Amino acid sequence: MTDKTLAVQRMQDYIECHLTGGITLADLASAAQFSPWYAARIFKELTGLAPAEYIRRLRDETCKVIDAAFDLGFSSVDGYQRAFRREFGCNPKEYALRSVPLPLFTAYGVKFRELGKKEHRTMDNLKSVFIQIVEKPARKVIVKRGVKAADYFAYCQEVGCDVWGMLTSMKSLCGEPVCLWLPEQYRKPGTSAYVQGVEVPVDDDSPIPEGFDKIDLPAATYLLFQSEPFAEEDYCQAIESLQAAMGKYAPAAIGCQWDDENPRIQLEPIGARGYIELRAVKKA
Repeated sequence: MTDKTLAVQRMQDYIECHLTGGITLADLASAAQFSPWYAARIFKELTGLAPAEYIRRLRDETCKVIDAAFDLGFSSVDGYQRAFRREFGCNPKEYALRSVPLPLFTAYGVKFRELGKKEHRTMDNLKSVFIQIVEKPARKVIVKRGVKAADYFAYCQEVGCDVWGMLTSMKSLCGEPVCLWLPEQYRKPGTSAYVQGVEVPVDDDSPIPEGFDKIDLPAATYLLFQSEPFAEEDYCQAIESLQAAMGKYAPAAIGCQWDDENPRIQLEPIGARGYIELRAVKKA
């Protein structure tokens, strides 16, 4: 049985045990022992539903139609009734009066699909790391600070995983959100070294979302380290392997030294492109 299947099964088990309470993506990621973005991805892949939709279908309470509509995220009773009819062929009132049989959602454990299958699981070591010099211009970065976090998992526990969704909706100078390890001079007292944010032009004057800060960063030279593509479930190994390679790399080979006055940068691990980190350098 694959690690991916077992991770989704742990999320299903967690949902069943905590169905009457509030369940966050961070809770499910902790149960899966994967990052929130990867946990959500594999949950939908194996169950066919996003975690929130799965939870909504699993909950079965006796309540008023209007309460059910708003609890399930519909903006009106009419929208809920139309969705109910599309799914079950009748409206909620008809069901209450006739109790017609419905194809109710069954939370079928994904691990049972794997039973009886012969496993052929291998994990190849990453063979190479691509290194490229990147010149970053003077810019600003809009960040959401944590408290003590030094990595992604701790940050999600402190701040929540919904920050990433907000960041992806914002225009970014590099085309996507970034995670950064901030040097001391960019940190506020009682805040974390690890943050998430978006890089924006130096003349950006857009409003800063509530709870975010804007930091000015100078132009800097970076070395971009990129791993080979990897299987999504092996993202932890990909990160560890690349960081080990970075630790062994000597920038003196290109006449430079590490520049720890600028933030180290992490991009979202995406298996199809490989894992990417950037670390600043300066002339030796």
